[in-house]
Amino acid sequence: MPGITRFGISLDRGLLAKFDRLIGRKGYANRSEAIRDLIRDSLVRAQWEIGDADAVGTLTLVYDHETRELEERLTELQHAHYQAIVSTLHIHLDAHHCLEVLVLRGQAALLKTIADRLIGTRGVKHGTFSATAEGEALR
Repeated sequence: MPGITRFGISLDRGLLAKFDRLIGRKGYANRSEAIRDLIRDSLVRAQWEIGDADAVGTLTLVYDHETRELEERLTELQHAHYQAIVSTLHIHLDAHHCLEVLVLRGQAALLKTIADRLIGTRGVKHGTFSATAEGEALR
């Protein structure tokens, strides 16, 4: 296989058994695929720690739309960072609560700052930010 390097890993039997159970539950075809994903995840985390690399992420917010001036504040913050916000999805969860998903793209540190600011807006009940790398960084 061109471009593929084989190498060995030494593990304690108990650790390997736990790893095999984990990758079985997750549906990996083999250990190599699981190890590749673990390496990619470590590389993405390292990229985010540096903060200046191009990255992408999703931000999910849940809020009560009846909170005074909340929607206006969220919209204002999003417009202030329109270059980094690629797309938004708005869903009405019930008569009072909304879920908003934003796709962000840009410098990792900036995306984290935008996500933290939106999550920290008074009236947001819950927010999560999921960061990843652009495709080129995962090769």
